[in-house]
Amino acid sequence: MHFGLTEEQQMMQDVARNFAENEILPDLEDDEANHRFRPELLKKMGELSFFACALPEEYGGNGFGYLESVILAEQIAKVSGSWRVPFNMQNLGPPITVAKFGNEEQKRRFIPGWTSGETIGFFAMTEPNTGSDVASMGTTASDRGDHWELNGQKMWISNAHVGDWGLLYAFTDKSQKHKGMSCFIINLKETEGITTTAIESKLGLHCAPTGEIVFDGAKIPKDSVLGEVGQGFQICMWQLNNTRIGCAAGALGIAGGAVAAAIDYANTRTQFGQKIGAYQMVQAQIADMVAEHEAARLLVYRAAWLKDQGLPNQFETSIAKLFASEAAVHAASEGMKIFGSYGYSTEYPAQRFLRDAHSLRVVEGTSNIQKLIISGISLGDKENR
Repeated sequence: MHFGLTEEQQMMQDVARNFAENEILPDLEDDEANHRFRPELLKKMGELSFFACALPEEYGGNGFGYLESVILAEQIAKVSGSWRVPFNMQNLGPPITVAKFGNEEQKRRFIPGWTSGETIGFFAMTEPNTGSDVASMGTTASDRGDHWELNGQKMWISNAHVGDWGLLYAFTDKSQKHKGMSCFIINLKETEGITTTAIESKLGLHCAPTGEIVFDGAKIPKDSVLGEVGQGFQICMWQLNNTRIGCAAGALGIAGGAVAAAIDYANTRTQFGQKIGAYQMVQAQIADMVAEHEAARLLVYRAAWLKDQGLPNQFETSIAKLFASEAAVHAASEGMKIFGSYGYSTEYPAQRFLRDAHSLRVVEGTSNIQKLIISGISLGDKENR
């Protein structure tokens, strides 16, 4: 693994940074206040090939890998944690999963729309009573001969009420426990029996749509299955190991934004006749923030690099996700302290970094779940994959 970015990677980093500063930042506070999601921004990101990494070129891929996706997502999250989320919906989630498990017709039909931003993606796992314990989900897909019938409820689903095509995980045979779960490609807007509702009472990520999906006798075609019937749990776990790297990249970005804002404020705010950055306790805070952030970047980049080499990486991905998300929360919290009373004001970004950072301890497997994975592999109870 080389620690320096290539010229192409640096160019991608610059493009993403400029996009975030010029396209997202100018309207961000107003968008945040109004919980506004802008599909036109999604399409612009698609036009710039932000969602085309780690995908075959014949389906819209750009010839780059997971590391480049991380680099792009990190720069976007440095400005907005909300606008990092599409990397999981349009790139690291449904598209890469369909590229791995889908048939040729599914790959050609769905992947280009997701990567271009023309089709808004999603994946539905979580339910009101199902979070970390994925195999306890209650949603079912019943074989009715010429179609599947869906019944159940999904909760806290990104893009639920704005999504087009995406992935649904449901039981086709509960008697087989986790081996009776299957994955389906479904359309939320054009399927009778599916209703969606927005969730706007969120602490953070206000520009990232989140909602509930209810299935009440919804009918979907028999060819909606991704992979094989009963393969859903395997597909789900494989997908999560990829979307976790997107969350880790988001944590890098949020922490980077928090660190940069804190340093800028420490260099401009004066108390007792000198800038607050001249005081050792503030210097100690910034030193801890910077050191953790740099360590997190190495862990996240390493996990992405291993994915690009086709090497086992679940262990490294979980370490990266755990450390980067916890470091992001710490950086955002210390940043709030450095800002003092102004950190509590929506006039400054410190409070937004803290609100957005906390989500990364939960999504795609909580910090506790990452610890279970890390300890299980470390103790030799599970194999790194």
